[in-house]
Amino acid sequence: MNQEKTVSEAINFRRSVRVYDAEKPIDKHVVRKCLEQASLAPNSSNMQLWEFYHITSKDIITQIIPFCFNQNAAKTAQQLVVFVTRKDLWKKRAAANLGFLDKNFGENNPKSKERNREKVARNYYGKLIPFTYTDFFGILGCLKYIIFSIVGIFRPIYREVRNSDMRIVAHKTCGLAAQNFMISMASVDYDTCPMEGSDTWRVKNVLGLPFGAEINMIVSCGIRKLEGVYGERFRIPFEEVYKEV
Repeated sequence: MNQEKTVSEAINFRRSVRVYDAEKPIDKHVVRKCLEQASLAPNSSNMQLWEFYHITSKDIITQIIPFCFNQNAAKTAQQLVVFVTRKDLWKKRAAANLGFLDKNFGENNPKSKERNREKVARNYYGKLIPFTYTDFFGILGCLKYIIFSIVGIFRPIYREVRNSDMRIVAHKTCGLAAQNFMISMASVDYDTCPMEGSDTWRVKNVLGLPFGAEINMIVSCGIRKLEGVYGERFRIPFEEVYKEV
């Protein structure tokens, strides 16, 4: 394997590869390392509401291929990674953040001895996060949205408090992790293709995912064949999308 690329080199090397070389296997340990780097992606409130299912079993890949509509990117993949959002784990993740605070500041500190940063963080994960994520069939979310909208008339306020809003937040941050992964793979000359087109319900069933889990994307992995890159890269002229304000 060649020396790792710089960030700029990896970004330029990365393409969505649709056909992989069956004669060139990839090292699952290297892929795992790239997933470790994926977990360092920025994410909302450091809640890390994601899971990464690294599929190396050929039997499981064979089961999933039809659910990716037999795309070449799936059929020729050496390995797959399924990026999953876990908004349903918000209580566990909030508790993990509070545990991290205990480790850094000490447990059961009297309020009078808590540093300002500690107070803010404990209130955030102990009160604000539960208030934001708690819902009951969408009813509480709608009530919170109405209240926050009224308050927002008088001052700036966070407005994305409905269940659907928090779902979008989870998918956005999981997407950031997926991008970290694909750039990390590119840096070591491994190729990927993010596949939006899939029957996510059937893939969830194959992986035994719980009801609250949602598939963000499936990323196929391997080493590209020449015909696996479908033409030159096309982007809208940068001047059309770049707006300096």
